[in-house]
Amino acid sequence: MSEEERSFVKIAVDAMGGDYAPKEIVFGAVRAAKKYGCEIVLVGDEEKIMQVLAREEGWRSLGISVLHASEVVEMGEHPVTAVRQKKDSSVVVATRLVKDGSCDAVLSAGSTGGAVAAAQFILGRIAGADRPTIATPMPTPKGVTLLLDSGANVDSKPKHLVQGAIMGSLYAEHVFGIEKPRVGLLNIGEEETKGNEQAQATYPLLKAMTTVNFRGNAEGRDIPKGNFDVVVCDGFVGNVVLKFAEGLAKTLVRLAKDAVKNGGLLAKIGAFLLLPALKKLGKTIDVSEYGGAPLLGVRGCCLIAHGSSNAKSIASAIRVAKDYVESDVLTHIKENLAREAALDDGGKRRAADTGESAAEAVRS
Repeated sequence: MSEEERSFVKIAVDAMGGDYAPKEIVFGAVRAAKKYGCEIVLVGDEEKIMQVLAREEGWRSLGISVLHASEVVEMGEHPVTAVRQKKDSSVVVATRLVKDGSCDAVLSAGSTGGAVAAAQFILGRIAGADRPTIATPMPTPKGVTLLLDSGANVDSKPKHLVQGAIMGSLYAEHVFGIEKPRVGLLNIGEEETKGNEQAQATYPLLKAMTTVNFRGNAEGRDIPKGNFDVVVCDGFVGNVVLKFAEGLAKTLVRLAKDAVKNGGLLAKIGAFLLLPALKKLGKTIDVSEYGGAPLLGVRGCCLIAHGSSNAKSIASAIRVAKDYVESDVLTHIKENLAREAALDDGGKRRAADTGESAAEAVRS
């Protein structure tokens, strides 16, 4: 890749986070540097990282550097406590690089709680975003559906879901290029009166909004069908949906392989003929094609990758981080949340003066 083709985006990568760190993280970073041209800072145990890099000829010319960090936030540790106590952990040091402007984005495949805590403490929240939300792209036959929250907050209030709808809609528009993304509220039925107290309280708030293209309730089956571009829910439900989808995809692939293996000669011939179509299907449902999920609502680009990420997944996540930065979606999110906060504040003031509800004041 020529100097003219090289990107100006610089990404801090937590090289010690993940089940296969640092090997797969480093290999993924090298792959991304070659393919996408962005600069990468690998943060973690310098000796271990260099041992892996030594296997990659020419890595020094790819814009890759190493920054030593002596600690790691382990998966079993309490995220908040670990981030506060381990000031020299790889995820904390990597996140600080974004805070001080040395890097444009941070990526970690380690403890999700640790990455979220580091982002909140170090980068801080955007004004108007009470809680950050993880936005996970779910592959569908029509492209992708953005599911949020998929694990950052297990208990969310209606206002948090509304904020998530705004951020998710803007991300889908500016990063995925979807015009007027269709937003749905995850529920147990299409009817407006369906669901628990949280869903019933959130529905009218979304319905009253003019800044998102709200299309009503989304049922679980709507996600894999691609009937919505953005689906909002709390982190408890979202994480269950995400893990179920991951498990189902792997089970279907395994069942297909077993059927071919035990089906005799005709099954093997049929599988050979279907191989091109099966490869295309596998790519469609392969989560490694998307790599990472952005943490929306913090003052900076933070990408969270799956703990079992391989080199391909890490490279894809770095591409997502690059797209996030180059789309300038963070600026759009800041501006829209500030506008919504001003509208909401104006509605509350009018409601106090006139006696009408805040929602009615804002809509009028």
